[in-house]
Amino acid sequence: MSPSILLLLTLFAIADSQSFIGVNYGQIANNLPAPEVSARLLQSTTIGKVRIYGADPAIIKSLANTGIGIVIGTANSDIPILASDQNAAKQWGLVSQLVPAIRNVQTALSSVALGGRVKVSTVHSMAVLSRSDPPSSGSFNPGLQNTLNQLLAFLRDNKSPFAVNPYPFFAYQSDPRPETLAFCLFQSNSGRVDSGNGKLYTNMFDAQVDAVHSALNAMKYDDIEIVVAETGWPSSGDSHEVGPSVENAKAYNGNLITHLRSLVGTPLIPGKSVDTYIFALYDENLKSGPGSERAFGLFKNDLTMSYDVGLAKSSQKNPPPTSPVTPAPSTTWCIPKAGVSDAHLQANIDYACSQGLDCRPIQPGGVCFDPNTLQSHAAFVMNLYYQTFGRNQWNCDFSQTATLTSQNPSYNACNYVGGST
Repeated sequence: MSPSILLLLTLFAIADSQSFIGVNYGQIANNLPAPEVSARLLQSTTIGKVRIYGADPAIIKSLANTGIGIVIGTANSDIPILASDQNAAKQWGLVSQLVPAIRNVQTALSSVALGGRVKVSTVHSMAVLSRSDPPSSGSFNPGLQNTLNQLLAFLRDNKSPFAVNPYPFFAYQSDPRPETLAFCLFQSNSGRVDSGNGKLYTNMFDAQVDAVHSALNAMKYDDIEIVVAETGWPSSGDSHEVGPSVENAKAYNGNLITHLRSLVGTPLIPGKSVDTYIFALYDENLKSGPGSERAFGLFKNDLTMSYDVGLAKSSQKNPPPTSPVTPAPSTTWCIPKAGVSDAHLQANIDYACSQGLDCRPIQPGGVCFDPNTLQSHAAFVMNLYYQTFGRNQWNCDFSQTATLTSQNPSYNACNYVGGST
C-alpha cells in the first residue's frame, strides 16, 4: 500500500464478463474475526471477489463455498522485486528472476489444468510510471523497459491482466488543495483537461488508470486488461497527516463504488469499469508506518461498518422496520442550496454533464431550458446525477452546495427524475 514500487506475484481467477468490485482481506493484524465469521460477513455484501495475501488455508476454506472469488497474492508486501532504484534491485538480484518465476508458476498451473482458469500477474504501484500527468502522456520508468517488455509479452500471451495500485489519497497528500481533494473524492469540481488529447477528467482515479493505459499503449500493449488490485482511503491517521478522515474515506469509497457501478468507464476506456479491489476489509493494527496505514478498513473487527458505502445487500433490499418508526420521505430530489454562487453552479453543471448524463433538456430548445438560469439548469442536472448514481447523501453533496428536498421541483413539461417510492 506504500507508494514505493512493488511487483508481487498474484494469481487472478479469470474475470467474469461483467465488471466487479472486490476487496483486499487485510491480514496484518492480531485482532481479526475468525475466517468463517469473515466469510459470513462477505456473503452479506455485494463484494464479488476477495484478494488475500498468501494461501492461508483457513481463509481459503471458509471462502470456498461462498460463491465469492478468491485472488491469491504473495504473503508479504515488503519484497521489492522490481524497484525504482535499480542499484537496490540489483542487490536483491531479483529483477532477472521475475519473468522466469512468473512463467514457472503459470506452467505449474497449466500442468494441473488450471492454466485456463487462473492467471499469474504482478502488482505495481503508480511509481512504475515516470510520467502520469496529463494521463495521455503516461509512460513507464525507462530503467524498467527491458523487464517490462518481457513481462507485458507474457501477460499478452497468457491473457493475464496488468495490475496496479492507484491511490488518489497519496496524490492529495502531495497537493493538499481543496480543489485537489474534490478531484480525488469524485466530488463536484471543474475538472482537468488533458492537454494532449483534450479529454476532460473529473476525478483522479480515472486519470491514474488512463495514465497506465497510455503507458501500455506507448509500448504497444494497450490490449492488455488493467485491474486495480488496491485502492482506498484511510478513515484516520496521525495528527500531522493530511486527508485521513471518516468523511473523506466514505466519500472516496462510496463515490468510487457508484462510479464503477455506472459502467461509464474512463475517458480512454469507456463503457466498462475497471475490475477493482478496495483496500481493505479490515483495519490492520500491526501495520508499520504512519497511523493512516492502519485505518483503511471498511469494517471494524467487531463486524460493524467503519462507514456505510452501500455494499451491504440489506441496504439495497430496504427491509421493513421491526419497530414503529417515522418514515423518511420516500421520494427526494437534489437541488442547489440557496445562495450558491454562479461559479459553483456552473461547476456543478459541468461536472454532472461530464459523467455521461443526458443534459440535452437544459440546452437551447430542451424542455428544461427555460427559465434560462444557472440555478434552474444546475438543479435539473444535479438531481439527475443524484438519481442516476445512487440516492445516497454523498451523491447530493457537490462540495456542500446541494441539499435534498421532498418537494417535486418539476414544472410544465420539465420532469425531474424522482426517487422510487
